[in-house]
Amino acid sequence: MLTLSALLNCSSSSSLQPLPKRTLGATGESLSVIGFGGILVMNEEQTSANNAVAQAFARGINYYDVAPSYGNAQEKLGPALKPWRNRSFLACKTGERSKEGAEKELHESLAMMQTDHFDLYQLHALTTIQDVETAFGPNGAMEVFVKAKQDGKVRFLGFSAHSEQAALLAMEKFAFDTILFPINFAAWLKGNFGPTVIAQAREKGMGILALKGLAHSSIAQDAHKPFKKCWYNPIPVDDKKLADLALRFTLAQGVTAAIPPGEQMFFPLALEIAANAAPVTKAEIELLRQTAAGLEPLFTNV
Repeated sequence: MLTLSALLNCSSSSSLQPLPKRTLGATGESLSVIGFGGILVMNEEQTSANNAVAQAFARGINYYDVAPSYGNAQEKLGPALKPWRNRSFLACKTGERSKEGAEKELHESLAMMQTDHFDLYQLHALTTIQDVETAFGPNGAMEVFVKAKQDGKVRFLGFSAHSEQAALLAMEKFAFDTILFPINFAAWLKGNFGPTVIAQAREKGMGILALKGLAHSSIAQDAHKPFKKCWYNPIPVDDKKLADLALRFTLAQGVTAAIPPGEQMFFPLALEIAANAAPVTKAEIELLRQTAAGLEPLFTNV
């Protein structure tokens, strides 16, 4: 199997347009429309991780995202990103909901990533109302977030969520700078999952970052999972027409940047699509709607 750096090298065609950048909400920051998920370098040799980040940066990728829950991704990405740190936008997350846990994880992440600050720090994977209430309660994680921003350890604050209810409540409780949310054609068009949250984020002027743009369908809990880094079925890499439509649909929903699936083979595909992306048409949306009708979306509100 090709390494990530080899895959990126194979995709570095002179025929590709430069990777576009978009403004992140009201932050004033300009990010590449495809982000580099730290999970890509999890369990990679350090040399391979270094080469992958160098090649990604050369392709115009300035948005990097990582989390402690991504195995040894921080350990690998920290040294790899160090030469480019001052010219990149680094986002990190914590799954901790308590003040004590979040503070510990923040400092551990800063040390592993070899940086004195994060450009964006996010509550990770808000899933239940209780997640939000705990993070905002006495001795909750948000106390750490607010102080870290005051102390210059983070520049912007955000959250990721896999629940519309949790996302809407989080936005109600705090003026976050960003939201990282699943924006997927099947979940949106068949499951009605996403439109309400994204409309609210737009109204608040938040930066919108997307997950699951290249997701295809869900996998039963006890079924075989073909990819170690994906708990769902991604769109097959050889179905380039669907992949192209799906990712362009995601990018059309007011999104600044999308993070592809963690498996390495999908990253060059996302770069190729985004570099040459055209606006999605009504006819293409209808085609996606017809495709979604036969799928089991990852998320649904119906």
